[in-house]
Amino acid sequence: MRRVRFLEAMTASILSNGRHHGAFGMAGGLAGAVGINRVERADGRIEPLDHIGSAEMQPGDVFVIETPGGGGYGTPG
Repeated sequence: MRRVRFLEAMTASILSNGRHHGAFGMAGGLAGAVGINRVERADGRIEPLDHIGSAEMQPGDVFVIETPGGGGYGTPG
């Protein structure tokens, strides 16, 4: 997870993958977890962002990027 706190007003943009479908597993392994993008506003509001998006950031806002996980290998258990 990456958290970027903004000190000045500006536009933040992201172009990312793995936010709708997790990485596939092999040999019976499960799919990986999907990633999440969001903005945590200084006033406590949380705004989700899609895999491609941008947001106007203000001082104190935090841009959060949770990277997706890899798919598993082999039957779980």
